[in-house]
Parts: sequence; structure tokens; C-alpha cells
Amino acid sequence: MIVCNVSLSCAHCPEGGTAATYEEVSGSLPPQTLSPRGHLVVAVCLGFIGTFGFLSNFLVLALFCRYRALRTPMNLLLVSISASDLLVSVLGTPFSFAASTQGRWLIGRAGCVWYGFVNACLGLVSMISLAVLSYERYCTMMAPNVADGREYRPVLGGICFSWLYSVAWTLPPLLGWSRYGPEGPGTTCSVDWKSQTPNNISYVVCLFTFCLVLPFCVILYSYGKLLYTIRQVSSVSSVVSRRREQRVLVMVVTMVVCYLVCWLPYGVAALLSTFGPRDFLSPEASIMPSLLAKFSTVINPFIYIFMNKQFYRCFRAFLSCSVPERGSTMKTFSRPTKTLRTVRQPKEHRVSAPAPSTVLPTPNSVHDSSQKASRGTSSPSPSKQESAAAPAASNTPAVTPKPKLILVAHYRE
Repeated sequence: MIVCNVSLSCAHCPEGGTAATYEEVSGSLPPQTLSPRGHLVVAVCLGFIGTFGFLSNFLVLALFCRYRALRTPMNLLLVSISASDLLVSVLGTPFSFAASTQGRWLIGRAGCVWYGFVNACLGLVSMISLAVLSYERYCTMMAPNVADGREYRPVLGGICFSWLYSVAWTLPPLLGWSRYGPEGPGTTCSVDWKSQTPNNISYVVCLFTFCLVLPFCVILYSYGKLLYTIRQVSSVSSVVSRRREQRVLVMVVTMVVCYLVCWLPYGVAALLSTFGPRDFLSPEASIMPSLLAKFSTVINPFIYIFMNKQFYRCFRAFLSCSVPERGSTMKTFSRPTKTLRTVRQPKEHRVSAPAPSTVLPTPNSVHDSSQKASRGTSSPSPSKQESAAAPAASNTPAVTPKPKLILVAHYRE
């Protein structure tokens, strides 16, 4: 069908738009649209999301650059997520906000494809980064002999993997496997969820499986094993170390749950649009999951600042223009130290030279040493002790106690 009158308005087109305009962008029939009040509400929500998403993520990046104490491998992964969310607030939300104020898409077919590719790629970066974060925490807990707070190579590899993996799954629509087009009421663009062709359905199924279900399974497995490990060592590790690990675990799990709350409705709506009847979802039902997905750019930075004590201390110092409190060493990964201790016989008076150790002397050890020194002043002279012990030493060979190698794991925040 050839549209001759390009100014012919359509009842199903966005307000101010035309049937030809929508067909030029999407190549399909125009969907149902929102009322003028509905477009205004969506524009207000997008304005709030874009403004606070930009400010909060910019604050996280500024704190990371300002304070060296925050430059740890785990925080580097969090910064990668903030960088992707910041790019969404700069490269994506302003265009959908402008489209909602006008009730129609404004930058044409090429702009729609560009918008859909960028937002899909950055959204996948956040999700894959959360899976990489959970796996890094799992590896740190299960293999503490290689856990170093300054080992950046595995983390940098995980960050590169998350970005390359996301690009690999968002490039196919540009090459002919599915496509990008308008979604919802026509004021945003994403993968074409509505085309029920084998080409499009196969891509949607693979995208849902490898970019939502698989990362979520990695997250559940990693944090499940971490929780089991923390419960196993609860009777061995100190209370302070156990609370630190549990606090970090609660922070990351909360972040993951909030992210899934934002993205799971979007995945369900996409599957309903792909496999359900045409126009199964109303305009309101189709735009809400998209708004929740964009709202994740606002939630994540607040979790970093208010639940992570490292960022919170630096945030308070940033507001007061002071130096952050040194309540801890601000290292989140566990670092093992080996302590060489000499086993002493209960009746032996000789004191062997202490082996080098990174463990500081405790008050009890200092008190015991002082008591032994006081008893040594009232004991017989060394000459009498040697004469009395000479017959026994001639009959029994001297046995030198062998040192024990004890592995002590110190968890520093």
C-alpha cells in the first residue's frame, strides 16, 4: 500500500505524528499510543530518571577518581557499571524524553536504530558486569591464596569480557538477524519484539537465554556458594571479619535484586510481545517495563554510596571537603598471610628466637611474656640449672622442636 498523502493523520499514531512518519521509522503498522496526559507523565518520569541518573553516576565516578582508597578491583567493576549507566543517561534518555514531550519519535529511522543499539548494549553491560562481579567474589572466597587487593588483571579481563559480550549480542540486528525499531507507544526504540518471523523469534529466544537467564544463573550460583561458605566458616573466623563479608554480600545481593526488579518485567513484556497476539499489551503496559529498566540507572549508584562504607566515607568527606575517616584499610578482598610459629615444650625454659610474622602481638602474649620474665628472676642460677640437668642430658638426646606452619587468613575491609 502506497501512502500518497504524507500529512494524513492516523488515530493510532502518536499525537502530532503521521502514519507515513511511523512507517518510515519502523516499516510496520503504527501501534496504539498514549493520551497527551500519558505522554506528559512519561516525559516527567524520563526527565527525573535522566537527571538523577546522570548526577548520581557522575558522583560515583568523581569519588573513584578523587580518592585512591576506592581504587580496588571490586570497586573497579562497580565503576564499570556506573559508566554504562552514565552513558545511558547521556546517549539514550534525552532522546526518549524529547520524543515523549512531542508524542512521536523525532530523529528518524537511523536515529531509532542507533538509539536501540546503544541502549541495548549498555543495558547488557550492566547485567553481565553483575554476573562477573559475583563470579569474582566467588573466586576470591574459594581461592584465598591468590586473593590480592591489588590484583587488577582478572578484574580488567572481566570488564573487557562484559563489554565485548554485550557488543557481540547487540550487533546481529544491525547485520540482519532481527532488527531495531520503535517499541511501546513509539517514543522509544529497541529490538523489534513484535515481528513473529522465524528470524526475529530465534534472536529473541537466544537473547533472553544468554543475556538474561544465563547471567542470572551465574549470579545465583556464585552468591549461593558464597553464602554457604560464610556459614561454614562462621565458627572459625572472627566476628569482625564475618560481619564485613556479610555486609559486602548483602550489598551486592541487594544490588542484584533491585536490578532484576527493574529488568525482569522488561524481559517478560518482550516475550509476551514476541509470542503473544498482536497488541496484547496496552500502551501503558508496554511503556512501564521500559521505564523500570531505565530506572536502574538511578538505583545502582545509591546502593554503592549508602550501602558501601568505603564510598559512604568518601562521600561524606567529599561533601565536607575533608579527608575520609580511616575506620578501616578500605580493602575488600581477603589477603592471606603466613605465620611461622615455634611450638614450645611446656617445661622448657629456653626461648627460641621468634620467626618473622605479620601478626601483631596480642595483649595476652605480652602479659604471658612478662609473667615468664618475673618467674625467671626468682629461679635458680643458670650454673645450678646446668649442673642439675647434665646427667639427664647425657642419657637422653636433645630434641629440637619443629616449627609449625599455620595459615592465617586476614580479611581486611
